[in-house]
Amino acid sequence: MRGALPFDRATYRHLFRRAFADHPSPRRRRILRVARVTIPLLFAINTVCLWLDHLLYPGFRRLRIRRPLFIVGHARSGTTLMHSLATLDREHMSWFATFELFLPSIVQRKFLGAVARLDRWLGAPLARRIRTFEDRVFARSRDLHPVGLTRPEEDEFLLLLGCTSPSLAMLFPYQSDLTRLARFDELPAGYRHRVLGAYRELVRRQLYLRGPEKHHLSKNPTFSGKMRTLLEIFPDARFIVMERHPEEAIPSLLKLMARNWRMTDCDRATIRRELRELAELSFHTYTETLEIADSLPPGRAAVVDYRELVANPVAVFEKVWPELGYDFTPEFRARLEEAGRRERGFESRHRYQLEEFDLDREEIRRRLAPLYDRFGWER
Repeated sequence: MRGALPFDRATYRHLFRRAFADHPSPRRRRILRVARVTIPLLFAINTVCLWLDHLLYPGFRRLRIRRPLFIVGHARSGTTLMHSLATLDREHMSWFATFELFLPSIVQRKFLGAVARLDRWLGAPLARRIRTFEDRVFARSRDLHPVGLTRPEEDEFLLLLGCTSPSLAMLFPYQSDLTRLARFDELPAGYRHRVLGAYRELVRRQLYLRGPEKHHLSKNPTFSGKMRTLLEIFPDARFIVMERHPEEAIPSLLKLMARNWRMTDCDRATIRRELRELAELSFHTYTETLEIADSLPPGRAAVVDYRELVANPVAVFEKVWPELGYDFTPEFRARLEEAGRRERGFESRHRYQLEEFDLDREEIRRRLAPLYDRFGWER
């Protein structure tokens, strides 16, 4: 079907076969059974709705995607903060909210818009129930990552239902099986172009709804492994590469993933083994993203130090936005200043140590020595 996301049947079968073969607990078995049915069912519904878009809203296909911006870097390196601040440029930027990632068609969104208007006319009882649901379901995650159905979220989840995303690791603690998807640029060209070609059509739909004059804004640590293919699919793409001290970012990611896996009753021995695989992938992410960014012509990529973003976000955007070809308006500056005042003094409750995950500090420093020198990370 034209423009439809591909479904990776081999990955789907392998992950579920391995998960059930691991003799899961009764609770995890129930989770797996629900996921085994829900994933292909939602994928099928979305595929039909995406096909209907071609019949009912064919104009989206003619829309030109201009200078999309991809925020990449190692997970827990400040990509979420950069993305959150960038969305304050409402006049120029467009992005996906969480619920839109799982209902990506124009047909679905038009229907939801009609439901929302009716709900407001009735006094918003449905909206109140949804907020209560969010607070209950996402409460435990918000100290690690801001979550909400209407909050900006990672485009990577558009690929989740098709089983072409390394984010499947949130449910399946088999990083060794999913590293090939994380190192996406190393996959065969036909597969890469089918997946990201379909993703491009979803971005077109989003701009059709949000405003064709806007620039698509995407934040995905997992897109770090897709940078070369993104340049093939979006020839005028821009990148922001976030850099944070690896002795902070790597254990932070491992703690986040370990927590996700424990919450779904994954086997503890498997978790310990796969965390090492995830740590190994971290070295590749740090070196590869910087190598690609450095190879691009001026105006195509900016490297941002997390410390500078936290200390003075206005100064960072004042430099980066014009450098990448975007207008830095007085309205955007005012919103950044207000956000900076709100965030001043914030301290995360997320705590982690290298020793928790048997990470060798000297190995990290040796393998990433050029980055330590470049960014002045204390040893």
